Amino acid sequence: MTTNKSKLIIGISSRALFDLDESHKIYEKEGLKSYQEYQIENEDNILNPGEAFSLVKKILNINDLYKSSDRVEVILLSRNTSDTGLRIRNSIEAHNLNISRAAFCGGESPHRYVKDFGVHLFLSSSIQDVKLAIQSNVAAATIVSRSLKNKKDTNSDILKIAFDGDAVIFSDESEKVFHEKGLEAFIENEVKSLSVLKEGPFKSFLVELNKIQNDFEINECPIRTALVTARSAPSDKRVIKTLRKWGVRIDESLFLGGMEKSKFLESFDADIFFDDQKKHIMSAKDTTASAHVPYGVKNN
Repeated sequence: MTTNKSKLIIGISSRALFDLDESHKIYEKEGLKSYQEYQIENEDNILNPGEAFSLVKKILNINDLYKSSDRVEVILLSRNTSDTGLRIRNSIEAHNLNISRAAFCGGESPHRYVKDFGVHLFLSSSIQDVKLAIQSNVAAATIVSRSLKNKKDTNSDILKIAFDGDAVIFSDESEKVFHEKGLEAFIENEVKSLSVLKEGPFKSFLVELNKIQNDFEINECPIRTALVTARSAPSDKRVIKTLRKWGVRIDESLFLGGMEKSKFLESFDADIFFDDQKKHIMSAKDTTASAHVPYGVKNN
């Protein structure tokens, strides 16, 4: 194994990491003071895992494969105060999560500290915070909640991450053509274009994942990635050439030509799926932890 000296850093909100639905309802119905009192009264009651908990646990487990130093880090970025956040800190310790750095922002958005911490991916339940992070050129997505009966752990120790293409890994330039001029114009543009696709908000995160993947032989790698896109031939060629130009490895590429993505994500056994279109997220969320990327023409 050859070790890359950089570190993959994930920023996560407390509501993405733990199930805070009950306390959030108190905040919405009764206000901030009642919320604060509730959290302090219950600070020794350990919180249940949230939508991104399994993902975080797998990410942190990657450090066990490195002898000298941590290769990945997870940082808590919370709108709580440190006082109300003590329950979250207690829950982190009880679940044995190696999370030492945190920002408790007292009701303000923590996006201001995303760049300062060097975060490569920010996961939150707040779409406003996510949009602000993306504007700061950090990959970010809004975790979408599932019902308790649909939550399940994946069947593998390997961290599996699935991405949509346009407006996630790539820019939305091609999606704009499709949106404004239709399918025929989109295909014509892709076939005739000699340039590679421009980078989207998640390119830098994908590059960092790739650095870890390159530390391992393919059959021993703790991370597996998939591109799950509505594109099909002949528009797939430009995607392949772009990834090749970037020197980025995608383990599996599914060019679905408009087919429903949810079954393919379930078969891939994805720990998380990133897409810019809410309709794809909503159809996938019951079987796969999913996160909406509020970027591009579909989100204007």
